[in-house]
Amino acid sequence: MSNGSSITHFLLLPVADTRELQLCHFWLFLGIFLAALVGNGLIITSTACDQHLQTPMYFFLLNLSLLDVGCISTTVPKSMANSLWDTRAISYTGCVAQLFFFVFLFSAEYSLLTIMSYDRYVAISKPLHYGTLLGSRACVHMAAAAWVSGFLHALLHTANTFSLPLCRGNAVEQFFCEIPHILKLSCSHSYNSEVGIIVFSAFLYFGCFIFIVGSYVQIFRAVLRIPSEKGRHKALSTCLPHLAVVSLFVTTGAFAYLKSPSISSPSLDLVVSVLYSVVPPAVNPLIYSLRNQELKDAVRKLVTGSVSAAIHCLL
Repeated sequence: MSNGSSITHFLLLPVADTRELQLCHFWLFLGIFLAALVGNGLIITSTACDQHLQTPMYFFLLNLSLLDVGCISTTVPKSMANSLWDTRAISYTGCVAQLFFFVFLFSAEYSLLTIMSYDRYVAISKPLHYGTLLGSRACVHMAAAAWVSGFLHALLHTANTFSLPLCRGNAVEQFFCEIPHILKLSCSHSYNSEVGIIVFSAFLYFGCFIFIVGSYVQIFRAVLRIPSEKGRHKALSTCLPHLAVVSLFVTTGAFAYLKSPSISSPSLDLVVSVLYSVVPPAVNPLIYSLRNQELKDAVRKLVTGSVSAAIHCLL
């Protein structure tokens, strides 16, 4: 194959070899996918409908849940379908779309997590200025900036990646179309521009990471100055879930894209990709609801109301 125009489809990495393991993979991914849909769906509905959750923190959480649903829906259903129907194929157009939407949603989520760290910093370190610095218009603008930056970032990477000549076959060593594995199919002398863009993106991500770390340094300094133990506990209960989500997201994503080629292997790449692309959307709702009593009460009220309405309709 001399270039990408001769490729009509790609072959994704089979997660399992035997039929029994393929079906196990299907049911495992189906369970994770449904957990992500239900968990994030409850957060989206609760934060949108409950008047007590009409605050900047929950507005950003609603956006995060939307991104999580989109992110897991981009990769997991196709992998499930391939396991169920015992195939590896994905069309060229489907691969382009999958890579674009994954990078778009992944980048937007990282930007949003950075914004959420700023939200927690203002709420705890500058509570008297919270309403001024994070008014409704400012929150909408920041969320829109996260979505738009993710879109532009994905457009740049997708256009550059698939403009490269692909001369090393069409077998992608990953269960979804991922930039590093598409680059492995390109000619060795032709992907320097995309590598340069990846390095530039890594510096941007590192800048966001430094901002998040700096925000939490200031947050913990402010928390330690709170005189009452109850006040410190309340402040930490709104910060630790976000810090846990950021840690999971950043460590797995950074390892996936920045690990040395010498330690790369199909099985390791598969495990790492699942950890950063599949697990976070499923566990984020659980992490955010564990220490957040307001959110738990809103979800409980929503579920109770839905069950009561269903019973009333049946009767």
